[in-house]
Amino acid sequence: MQTSALYFGELGYRQAKTYLVAAIFVLGNILLPQLCHLVPQGGLRWLPIYFFTLAGAYKYGWKTGLLIALASPIANSLLFGMPATAALPAILLKSVLLAGAAGYAAARFGKAPLWLIAAVVLFYQVFGTLGEWAIKGSFLAAVQDFRIGIPGMLLQVFGGWCCIRQLGKRQA
Repeated sequence: MQTSALYFGELGYRQAKTYLVAAIFVLGNILLPQLCHLVPQGGLRWLPIYFFTLAGAYKYGWKTGLLIALASPIANSLLFGMPATAALPAILLKSVLLAGAAGYAAARFGKAPLWLIAAVVLFYQVFGTLGEWAIKGSFLAAVQDFRIGIPGMLLQVFGGWCCIRQLGKRQA
């Protein structure tokens, strides 16, 4: 008899697996944005730098998610100049909020229904937008993800849900 149970684990900073897993998800967060940047406004529209942060934090916990959330934007900025240095504080804030929300949701609920993934994405976007508004001092700049990035948010919700369900089938 097959079970549909999903497995989510919490990796700690003293485990080598944490850094290996984080590096794999950071690599995903480097490659996906490069693909999206092949089309005009691909990064702004598809918000690819958050995708593997969501999946990694949900599957392996907030600590692993935090490593992915911090390393991905910094590595992309250093390697490719995108995101621009001026955009890093807001993107890092959103990444950290996403890692925390995804790790919390997985630990609290132990499952990954579509509505919960949508709530995680909405949480980090709303509170990240408020933080970005405080950082940049411009409401219009802060709501850019809601003006342009709806396809990316939908990709995170539906694609993230599929990815998390596949990852969750494998025991931590």
